[in-house]
Amino acid sequence: MTAPRLDDYAAIVGSERIAVLRRLAHRIEGLRVAIVNSTRVGGGVAEMLARHVPLLSELGISARWEVLEGTPEFFEATKTIHNALQGSTRELTARMREAYVETNRRNAERLDLDADVVVVHDPQPAALVDFAPKTCPWIWRCHIDASRPQRAAWRFLAQHVERYDASVFSMASFAKNLAHPQYLIAPSIDPLAPKNRDMSDEEADRILARFGLDRSRPLVVQVSRFDRFKDPVGVIRAFRMARRRDDCRLALVGGTADDDPEGAQILREVHDAAEGDPDISVLGIPPDSDLEINAFQRAATVIVQKSTKEGFGLTVTEGLWKGRPVIGGAVGGITTQVFNHQTGFLVHSPEGLAYRLRFLLNRPALAEEMGARGRELVRHHFLLTRHLRDWLTLFLAVTGRGAP
Repeated sequence: MTAPRLDDYAAIVGSERIAVLRRLAHRIEGLRVAIVNSTRVGGGVAEMLARHVPLLSELGISARWEVLEGTPEFFEATKTIHNALQGSTRELTARMREAYVETNRRNAERLDLDADVVVVHDPQPAALVDFAPKTCPWIWRCHIDASRPQRAAWRFLAQHVERYDASVFSMASFAKNLAHPQYLIAPSIDPLAPKNRDMSDEEADRILARFGLDRSRPLVVQVSRFDRFKDPVGVIRAFRMARRRDDCRLALVGGTADDDPEGAQILREVHDAAEGDPDISVLGIPPDSDLEINAFQRAATVIVQKSTKEGFGLTVTEGLWKGRPVIGGAVGGITTQVFNHQTGFLVHSPEGLAYRLRFLLNRPALAEEMGARGRELVRHHFLLTRHLRDWLTLFLAVTGRGAP
């Protein structure tokens, strides 16, 4: 399949927004940008970069995507840092700290970071700035909810982050006490990607049939990595409460990321909680299963994202784009997308989720209205054309080329 070009998005967002991107990019044409993260597959960051980098190149920006390499000990350390920044009390040991710093040191020697701007995503590669020649502005992009971090973990990470020239967060409540400028940029989805493109009911039904599912009964769907903060076990509890009164099925669809050593363990816990219930489908799918995810979201009666912590929640954005109401945990970036009685509902517990599930399952016309409003919210605020505009504007700012 041929990758979309910028002009292909005009039918969705309007030609003027595409023209704005070209005008902004013209002022920094030829800018060399090195982008670093910890995995090329799995998770929202890798997914966004795979779509953004080609379009930046089309705009005349020389964007290069570098990926960190690490040992199991390193990824154990970075998962601990990730969880600690979201409030976990697990201690970052001296061995973990050593593995983290040493891996970043080795990667600083290996990666090509010669650029006009360097963008580093999330905690895993944050310490690169300590070991690479710093000859241009460096930007740290944090995608997770760091609003209430474990203090010791944040102090450890902050000693590296403070060396950056700017930081980017998804919400104002995530920003930290740092000496350098901080910017807010919300993540986005690509409406022309296989995961989000239009799909006929017939195609969706064929895909669902491969998993033994159909639309003969209402279908509740949560798509997410098998991660404790996504609370898949809580979703199972809520589903069973709702099913006592309303006939429905549940599909928990997801996989793991290369940089997440806990995923397989969480998946086992979810299978144990499902207890072989024929109305609960726990589907561990490969990271490239975009059409399958598209089909499940379009076939859903209600989409759920019951996170207890969430940096943004791209699966919420995807669900809203498919015109489905979303019930989400009242945390992080979900609260910027789900509005009670407008695009879905925010909940705080399995009991709250069960109540709102029953509410929507018994009001199909209202659910359809909410889904339509959610799609328009995404069209105006959470598509990749807006995201590219924000990055181009930031590049103008940090390089000084935005001044008259």
